[in-house]
Amino acid sequence: MTPPIPDTMTAIEIHAPGGPEVLVPTSRPVPRPGAGEVLIKVAAAGVNRPDVLQRQGGYPPPPGASDIPGLEVAGTVVAAAPDVVAMAVGDEVCALVTGGGYADYCAAPAAQCLPRPAPLGPVEAAAMPETFFTVWSNVFDRCGLRAGESFLVHGGSSGIGTTAIQLAAALGARVFATAGSAEKCRACEELGAERAINYREEDFVEIVKTATGGGVDVILDMVGGDYIARDIKALAPDGRLGFIAFLGGSKATVDFLPVMLKRLTITGSTLRARSVAFKGEIADKLRAQVWPLVEAGRVKPVVHRTFPLREAAAAHRLMESGSHIGKIVLTT
Repeated sequence: MTPPIPDTMTAIEIHAPGGPEVLVPTSRPVPRPGAGEVLIKVAAAGVNRPDVLQRQGGYPPPPGASDIPGLEVAGTVVAAAPDVVAMAVGDEVCALVTGGGYADYCAAPAAQCLPRPAPLGPVEAAAMPETFFTVWSNVFDRCGLRAGESFLVHGGSSGIGTTAIQLAAALGARVFATAGSAEKCRACEELGAERAINYREEDFVEIVKTATGGGVDVILDMVGGDYIARDIKALAPDGRLGFIAFLGGSKATVDFLPVMLKRLTITGSTLRARSVAFKGEIADKLRAQVWPLVEAGRVKPVVHRTFPLREAAAAHRLMESGSHIGKIVLTT
């Protein structure tokens, strides 16, 4: 028997743009699933960089999305709209959402839900959707990484980085990563990177060019700034460069002659505002091509630490410190 759904729930709201202290527990009405949606009783919710940007006032939710932060959850389906046929009350799922994850209950499009992989608990499952959807869309769909090619990910010890390293290695690519300490570099190599580069001490351009005999085929960059020109130097002919964030700044002076001479492709994307149909297509690809790897234990989310939902501010402080490896997760 499913317990009755209450009228109100605990949620974390952003009291005003600012530091972690503006994340305040509050009481909110439990959302009701709209057409094509399910209601999830949240067991765990992932913490991501976009949540920090939203809290700071730099990444507002798209029109119609919840103002409650949180882009990924795992839990149990407790209600579903009449038009939802692919899942039922009682199903254990994880889901990508446009907001609302930092709460006891969260409405999610059924198309953006995936079954919780059998080997994983809800905490690990909650650490997957945002990074797995993002990595698949950018590395494999947009940049077209293939088996036998070489791949470099910046921020290799981040949630995105630990996901990208494992997926690229499991699908047959040679993997390189940058990270900011010896400990983080070791973690990247344990996850499948052939070589992790301490960007504080080494030049990633020279290292990957030497290791590959000319350059890597695909780079996933969340740094930007002065990395942009260096990425272009590090790419092989016909290489592809994908941007998903600009922690080092979105502007740079770049010589585009090498882009022409090496026939490079430069692309980028944001995921949050894309349509449910688009995200549903990514979910289908993950279910078919990645979930079997997770079920087999070849790919696994890396969880650094969990915090109770009410301690979301502490979770954000840890994320901003940059000392974590992998994901930070809130539990209800």
